[in-house]
Amino acid sequence: MQQRKHRAEQGLFLAEGAKALSEAARVPGCVVEVFATPAAAQAYDEAHGPGTAWSCCDEDALASLADAVTPQGIVALCRTLDADPGVLRGARLVAVCADVRDPGNAGTIVRTADAAGADAIVLAGDTVDPYNAKTVRASVGSLFHLPLVRVADPAEAVTLCRDAGLGVLAAEGAGERDLFAATDLLGAPTAWLFGNEAWGLPEELAALADHRVRIPIHGRAESLNLATAAAVCLYASAQAHRS
Repeated sequence: MQQRKHRAEQGLFLAEGAKALSEAARVPGCVVEVFATPAAAQAYDEAHGPGTAWSCCDEDALASLADAVTPQGIVALCRTLDADPGVLRGARLVAVCADVRDPGNAGTIVRTADAAGADAIVLAGDTVDPYNAKTVRASVGSLFHLPLVRVADPAEAVTLCRDAGLGVLAAEGAGERDLFAATDLLGAPTAWLFGNEAWGLPEELAALADHRVRIPIHGRAESLNLATAAAVCLYASAQAHRS
């Protein structure tokens, strides 16, 4: 389960910690088995859901499953959560990550999208595995809250969003629209398109969006971190939807 190919073949992944377990347990049939040290099994006794197998193991065995520097003593074996693209129909706010490679960024965007009230996450192209241990941990349980759609081609992801009735806004540093002067765009059902941490969105992909939107930089920083930019964009849309 610590290798992507085995997670993909078996449709299973590991989620560390009590928070991940409690959120996974809310998804029917998601948790297959829980591994815990005796101390953790006792401390998280309330997490023992009906029909879920628990296996006690010593700290060394648990550490071999865990990825965190300081394991919490509990790891859940879960079924993967990929959703059909049909879940995009009727959505109001969607985050599309194109070729996002960093697990911390991907997990943080999932968490931020969840907090902003997004309806789904789309991972497109050569992205990090959403079931990578660092991605799961960075999502802080939000991975279990939102439908997760995976698409091989980012251009196809744009088409799927548009076919679902979503306008597509590309977050781009050189975009022609200023985010904070784009209220006419933000109130509509929206899919935000975010690119790679290092090189952003390829020109041909950004051109497929309905609009290219920039976050103004008022200081001397060259740009914003990807996850930070995603948070600003998603919350701008969330605010527009609620007002």
